[in-house]
Amino acid sequence: MSKRKLTKQQAWRIERIHKERMERTHKRAEKAEETLQSSDLGPETEGIIISHFGTQVEVEGTQEPFVGLNTRCNMRANLGQLVTGDKVVWRPKHNDGGVVVARGDRETLLQRPDMHGRLKPVAANIDAIVVVIAAEPVPHANLIDRYLVAAETVDIPPVILLNKCDLIDQSNEAQLNALLQTYSDLGYRVIRTSTKNEQMMSELDEFLQDKISVFVGQSGVGKSSLISTLLPGVDISVGELSQKRKKGTHTTTTARLFHMPIGGDLIDSPGIREFGLWHISEDELLEGFVEFRPHLGYCKFRDCSHEQEPGCAIRAALEDGDITPHRFESYLRIRQSIRDNDAF
Repeated sequence: MSKRKLTKQQAWRIERIHKERMERTHKRAEKAEETLQSSDLGPETEGIIISHFGTQVEVEGTQEPFVGLNTRCNMRANLGQLVTGDKVVWRPKHNDGGVVVARGDRETLLQRPDMHGRLKPVAANIDAIVVVIAAEPVPHANLIDRYLVAAETVDIPPVILLNKCDLIDQSNEAQLNALLQTYSDLGYRVIRTSTKNEQMMSELDEFLQDKISVFVGQSGVGKSSLISTLLPGVDISVGELSQKRKKGTHTTTTARLFHMPIGGDLIDSPGIREFGLWHISEDELLEGFVEFRPHLGYCKFRDCSHEQEPGCAIRAALEDGDITPHRFESYLRIRQSIRDNDAF
């Protein structure tokens, strides 16, 4: 199909729109810089970004006298994109608000692709990724493996959370136990919980203390309901399961950091739900399977595809039982999806 040619009027209109956008952006940058140089600003202090609102961020003070106080702040133009969880230096205005003047180093960073396929930061300085699955919808091993590989790639420890344990019965118990045992054998921590069981929630409470964590998983597994239980009084919209497809609708609209009463923080975001594997290479994929690591580099051929080649160390580990068939199959499926540019 040939590319549609624009009329002169259409081309002029598009050029005008682009010019107006550039002018608005330039004016915002100039205004922020003028505010920064203003004598109306107080001394520098430290904080953490709680949420992002277009051209402003909400910063919680971490130094006296601003500890626990949230302030809407403009951002200095040369800081790059700030995200929830970023540690920053900011200066308060004497009347109201403030200006972020510097960003601290990030220990970890979660990203997702935007509409054009470019990676966009979602949240920073995460200590743990909680992969949430549930009895309904039925969890798929390949989907869990994708989340685990993605977490391993960004070097953030994952934990598997089986939610809605009140829905476990004789029809699904054996299948779920076998599935989770695979990951326990690999060294992954597995937590079982239900928002309807206070005793079961206690293990999750203990794990989340003194950490910044994020929940990832399919819609309908109960992420928002879990946060609502962990944070009583916080208004979190909950998507109900469709009775026909037993799938949920993701309802969170903006990334935000929440403090838990018992200690520790949670970040919830629609972008985190889409946290995936678009940006990794096939070599990084291999590293993302923890049980593959001891065998990497020992194949007879450097360009081994780990399929039919003689002397393949990965296939030998599979035959010896060091790698399970379902995990190896997951690896092949994810590798193909990366090649097809459809990795999540």
